[in-house]
Amino acid sequence: MAISGVTDYTNTYAGYTNSAKKAESNVTTSTVELKTSTPGVTRTEQIKTGYNNVNDYSKYLQSKYSYMNTGTTSMQGVPTTVSVSSAFLKKCMNDPEKAAYLEENLAALPDCAKSAVAGCRGTLTNLSYNVDANGNISVAISGTSDPDGKIAKENAERKAKEKKEQEEKAAKRREEKKAEEEKAAERRAERKAANEAVTDTNEYAISATGTDVKVVTQNLIAASLGTSASTRASFDLKA
Repeated sequence: MAISGVTDYTNTYAGYTNSAKKAESNVTTSTVELKTSTPGVTRTEQIKTGYNNVNDYSKYLQSKYSYMNTGTTSMQGVPTTVSVSSAFLKKCMNDPEKAAYLEENLAALPDCAKSAVAGCRGTLTNLSYNVDANGNISVAISGTSDPDGKIAKENAERKAKEKKEQEEKAAKRREEKKAEEEKAAERRAERKAANEAVTDTNEYAISATGTDVKVVTQNLIAASLGTSASTRASFDLKA
């Protein structure tokens, strides 16, 4: 009695095996001369092409260049990323000329990183290599000219000093403004007191002339409204 489950699994496995063998059979190895990071010097290298998918081709490249598309790694002690576009990998996996170009540059990266660390100003803190869909290579670096932090410390101290001086100047201006306001308030108070003293002690004299004593008196009263001071009025009555 046949067990269908086992049979199905066997057939599936056999199909997978045949597909894998077919994929492997398409891969070809070529011997090429690749440039090196040393001008005028080449090296003989065997490269593989003919892959059916980018994933298999990437695995092949990563077996030779472990830093490719594996996130942040380290070159010369510097955090480094090497990214190759899947679109360009697809172009290279069946094109020996493009594949040679890619491997040529991937192989040169460690020496390039060494040159960057030795030649760039200060201390490198990051390296980044990126190959786009057309095979163009972009390199980005970041670093510091103050690896021991001495310059940063001096700058921090200078900025702190400048900030303190600015705060002291601002505080002095506030104090001066406050003193001016207090003096102005004192002057206002002195003027008010003087005005009140004059109002309390000053005497005044009013005179009027007219032909009607009643009208003249009313005019005097109107003129003196608002004050409680004593009044000395003279009347010049004319017929």
